[in-house]
Amino acid sequence: MGRYELATKALVLSLVLGAVAGTRPGELVRKVPAMYVFGDSTLDVGNNNYLQGEGVPRANKPFYGIDLPGSGKPTGRFSNGYNTADFVAQSLGFHKSPLAYLVLKAHDKLIPSAKSRGVSYASAGSGILDSTHAGNNIPLSQQVRLFESTKAEMKAKMGPNAVSYLISKSFFLLGAGSNDLFVFATSMAKQNKTATQTDVTAFYGSLLSNYSATITELYKLGARKVAIVNVGPVGCVPGVRVLDPTGACSDGLNKLAAGFDAALKSLLAELAPKLPGMAYSIADSFRLTQAALANPVALGFSSSDSACCGSGRLGAQGDCTPAATLCPDRDRFVFWDSVHPSQRSAMIAVKAYFDGPTHYTTPITFKQLATAS
Repeated sequence: MGRYELATKALVLSLVLGAVAGTRPGELVRKVPAMYVFGDSTLDVGNNNYLQGEGVPRANKPFYGIDLPGSGKPTGRFSNGYNTADFVAQSLGFHKSPLAYLVLKAHDKLIPSAKSRGVSYASAGSGILDSTHAGNNIPLSQQVRLFESTKAEMKAKMGPNAVSYLISKSFFLLGAGSNDLFVFATSMAKQNKTATQTDVTAFYGSLLSNYSATITELYKLGARKVAIVNVGPVGCVPGVRVLDPTGACSDGLNKLAAGFDAALKSLLAELAPKLPGMAYSIADSFRLTQAALANPVALGFSSSDSACCGSGRLGAQGDCTPAATLCPDRDRFVFWDSVHPSQRSAMIAVKAYFDGPTHYTTPITFKQLATAS
């Protein structure tokens, strides 16, 4: 029995046991007072809808949101329904992800949400580096600054002690890096250049420096429970596969992602002791996705290489638009569009981060992080 077959069997077992042992439908018990979200399109719930510019990626048209519970309409989530942030929120006892910062600001509801549910600062197309798709998103560093301004407003309304306590008990979810890798790989290709070890080392250095600064700044602002989703095997998304005549994954891009994930794991192990009182968990999206792609049928998927919503070969030669081709059974596709996971894929992943085999999270699970004192 192969390594990924074993991993998939363990994941399937955990999902079954989790379903048996879980709370009753509709029953929500909050594990944390609020949740604050930072990252890219895998977590964005609508911030980019409020950004100006033709180059801004938005999920504000059908068929995005077609399976979103309660509405079936696009909200800015790059999914057919809920995304990773929503399922993390549900596992923490909320109905769905906190609303997007720019949505809350537009409706003058920032502080009520910040203290009762949290805020999402995530922005599609953003990266760990400010230069990634610059001008068309809210970069990670700016997201942190927006949280800092939110905290200042909260202190003015609630007082410093109440705010500090609330933030220290809240759940901070981060997920970024994929866009940085795509931009780096594209840059190399445009130069008709193969990245050298020197190039890669310098690139990793910039990413890790910025990620370290982000986590350290959030810690200074009071964060004590930090959950990070690492970069998945981005060389296997339909938008990359379609570039290969045989539809194969890009080994080079996957190695770039795996190398960054290893470096990120080392960074957190070194950084955490310098930040007393901070607990963290890294979700291994790379390992989990590889296991799912190696044996998709075991998880109930019939397609692991094509987009459910798109056009052309692998559904990846056209965007997900009202004119796109839509697959008949969206729960059977690993990928929703040419880059993003389907709602069911996100649900399975988050279930593993909370209840799955321990090798999908390190050094503790998301559930253990949520309940850490």
